[in-house]
Amino acid sequence: MDNMIIVGMADLNTAKSPFALTTLGLGSCVGVALYDAEVKVAGLAHIMLPDSTTFSNNGNAAKFADTATIRLLLQMQRLGAKKTNIKAKIAGGAQMFAFNSNNDSMRIGEKNVEAVLKYLAKHNIPVVANDTGKNYGRTVTLYAEDGRFVIKTIGHGSKTL
Repeated sequence: MDNMIIVGMADLNTAKSPFALTTLGLGSCVGVALYDAEVKVAGLAHIMLPDSTTFSNNGNAAKFADTATIRLLLQMQRLGAKKTNIKAKIAGGAQMFAFNSNNDSMRIGEKNVEAVLKYLAKHNIPVVANDTGKNYGRTVTLYAEDGRFVIKTIGHGSKTL
């Protein structure tokens, strides 16, 4: 599709209608889709980790829930979005491997989801839909035209939020 913008891992981007944003292979990573229906501006981030402050090599703002959320909001506002109109949809945060351990560091998907929800709430961005957790990966597409958030999986079907 000519109007498709690919968002890589630890990346983010924004678009206006008629463009769409897509990111592939969300496992424990979380796809954060933000949308302003009034101006048809969309933003998508592929977040890998919950918090930039726990890493010394944290220069990539798109990689972390805390910094990606702010960056995405600012880029959307530059395209005409109003923070008060923005709604969020999220997907991913899977537990991709089974561990016989209660080790907190193995719960990265769950921690990513918790961090994304925390930072969206901090910025008063309501989460209107989510498809998180479980043990399978997802590929997502956000359409700037109407805010559709299409989630595709292998073996678990597709859905639109």
